[in-house]
Amino acid sequence: MSSNKNLQFESKCVHAGIGEYEFGSVVPPIYQTSTFKFENAAHGAKLFKGEEDGFIYTRLKNPTIEAMENAVADLEDGYKALGCASGMAAISTVFAGLLKQGDHVVCTNSVYGPTLILLKNFFTKFGVESVFVDTDNLEHVEAAIKPNTKMIYVESPANPVISVTDIAAVSKLAHANKAFMVVDNTFMSPALQKPLNLGADISLHSMTKFLNGHADVVAGIIVVKDEEMYSLLRKTLSMFGGVIDPFNSFLVHRGLKTLSIRIEKHCENALLVAQYLENHPKVQWVKYPGLKSHPQYELGLRQHAGPGGMISFEVTGGIKGGEITMNSVKLCQLAVSLGGVESLIQHPASMTHSGMSKEDREAAGITDGLVRLSVGIENAKDIIDDLEQALAKVEVPIESKVN
Repeated sequence: MSSNKNLQFESKCVHAGIGEYEFGSVVPPIYQTSTFKFENAAHGAKLFKGEEDGFIYTRLKNPTIEAMENAVADLEDGYKALGCASGMAAISTVFAGLLKQGDHVVCTNSVYGPTLILLKNFFTKFGVESVFVDTDNLEHVEAAIKPNTKMIYVESPANPVISVTDIAAVSKLAHANKAFMVVDNTFMSPALQKPLNLGADISLHSMTKFLNGHADVVAGIIVVKDEEMYSLLRKTLSMFGGVIDPFNSFLVHRGLKTLSIRIEKHCENALLVAQYLENHPKVQWVKYPGLKSHPQYELGLRQHAGPGGMISFEVTGGIKGGEITMNSVKLCQLAVSLGGVESLIQHPASMTHSGMSKEDREAAGITDGLVRLSVGIENAKDIIDDLEQALAKVEVPIESKVN
C-alpha cells in the first residue's frame, strides 16, 4: 500500500487502505472465506508462531478487513485499527482488554445508553467500579479520579445532550494519573476530530454511523496509537470473537470514500436547521456545537474542524410536544441510529437511553422531552420545511424559552 502521509484528508478518504490487487482491481476484493490454505505444514506453523505474516482464519485476520482497518487508522492518524462486529463490540473489547478486578473508570454521564449499562450492570460483576460525571467540567473529572482509576472514557460530543469535552485537557489529567484515555469519536468522525492527536490513547467508533454513512451496516472500530496497545487489543478481540465480517468491511470501506463530502454537507445542513430551531417559538432550547449559545462553543472552534450533524432540542410541551413532532415528520424518519445520508429523528428517553434509570438520565441532562435529530444530506430547505409542518401540529401554549 502506497503512503498517503502527504495527502489531504479528502484524498485520503478515497485512497486510504487501497493496495495492488490481482487483475488490476481498483478496490479491495471481498475475501468471503472463513479459512486460508497454507503452502505447506511448515508455512502454517510459522504463521501460528508469528514468525511470518499472513492469513490463517478470518476471526484472526482477513485481507478485506485489514484494508478497511488500515484506511480508518490512516484517517485517524493512528498506528493500526481493529474492525469489530458493532460499536458495542468495540467498546466491550476495550473494556475487557484494559480493565481488571479492582479497577475504576471515570465515564461521561451523558453517554450512549448501552455503554453506561455495560459498565454498571456487567463489568461491576467482574469487580470494575465506575463513576459517571459531566466530563465537560474538568474539575468534576479531577474530583472523580481515585488511586485505582485505570480509564477515563469520554464521549464528545456526548450522546444525546451534545456536550463537548476538552479532550486534550482530560487526556493530560488521565496520563498524570496513569490512566488510559479513551474517546468515542462516533459523533464527529476523523473528518472533524482526531482524538489521538489531542492526547487520547484510543479513538473508537460505531462505524454504523458516519464512517459507513448509509444505514446498511452494523460495525465498530478501535484505533490505537502504538503497537503495544494494538497487540493487547488484537488478542482480546480474537478471543472474544467480536470481529467484523469481510462484506461489511467492504461496505464500510466504500462508505469512507465519500466521508469528507458527506460530513461537509451534514455540517452545512445542521447549522441551518439548528439556527431555524433556535428561533422557533415552539422550541424551548437547542444544543448544537455550531451555535454561539452552546456552552462549549469556543472549545468546539478549537477542537473540531466543523460542528457535526447532530442536534438535540426540546419542543414546548415536553414529551407530548416531542411525540407530536416526531409522529408528524414526513421527510425525516422516526428511527434510532445516526450519521446516515437520511435525516433521522428519535426520542432518547424512551428509545436509545430507555435502559438507563430516570435518575441516571436526569443526572446526565437527558430530559423526558429531549429530541435527537441526525441531520442528513438532503436539501436543507426540505428538512426545515418538514420540521415546520410537524411543529405546526404542536397545539400547546407557547411558553417563554429557557435561556
